Amino acid sequence: MELQQHKTVREIVATNPGAARIFEKFGIDYCCGGGKPFAEACSSAKVSVAEVTAALEKPQPTTGECDWQKAELAELIGHIVVKHHGYTREELARLRPLMAKVAGAHGMNHPELEKIQVLLQGLAEEMTMHMMKEEHMLFPYIEQLENAVKKGARPAPPMFGTVRNPVRMMMMEHDSAGDAVHEMRRLSHGFQVPEDACMSFHALYQGLQEFEADLHQHVHLENNILFPRAVEMEAQAA
Repeated sequence: MELQQHKTVREIVATNPGAARIFEKFGIDYCCGGGKPFAEACSSAKVSVAEVTAALEKPQPTTGECDWQKAELAELIGHIVVKHHGYTREELARLRPLMAKVAGAHGMNHPELEKIQVLLQGLAEEMTMHMMKEEHMLFPYIEQLENAVKKGARPAPPMFGTVRNPVRMMMMEHDSAGDAVHEMRRLSHGFQVPEDACMSFHALYQGLQEFEADLHQHVHLENNILFPRAVEMEAQAA
């Protein structure tokens, strides 16, 4: 595979789903910051373009995941809701009391925990409302739009005027969630547990790191695949 330097990270991941795992490994933002050119993204992550290119060119094991660029949007939405929204709700419900427990036990020696706890609380509130808006407003409209296009019918005008409006808002909220997790990573020095950490401390940082990885994939599927396809479909149906 030949990578052109002018391609964005988003374009690379959209056509090569296996690239997401590699970008994750090198700390390259492929979701909220996916609009950056490949070389610029490597520079921001302080990694070599040649090294990342070599990793991308190696044969990747097949994951069996659907090609979401070709799947029906309703199928992609179902996948996002079940896999990522479900995971997000379950993990936030687990991580918040765990965070409170660790902060209560270790906050005196590790003041960064209080800041991480505030970030996690804000993230939980924002993501809960965010997912509700997607599931009750945006996603149903996208499914109705797709059904109308299949039938050759004109889609009913949405209450928000055009799909671009909620998409813009959802992407802004994705940026906010990404910033919060990035700040947690910074405060925790890359989720590195201190020497005096208990098992709960270890579990907390491992959970936050896994939450970050899932959020990246979650946002990628929406920002880079679902939303652009929905905008394009609406434009064609107009």
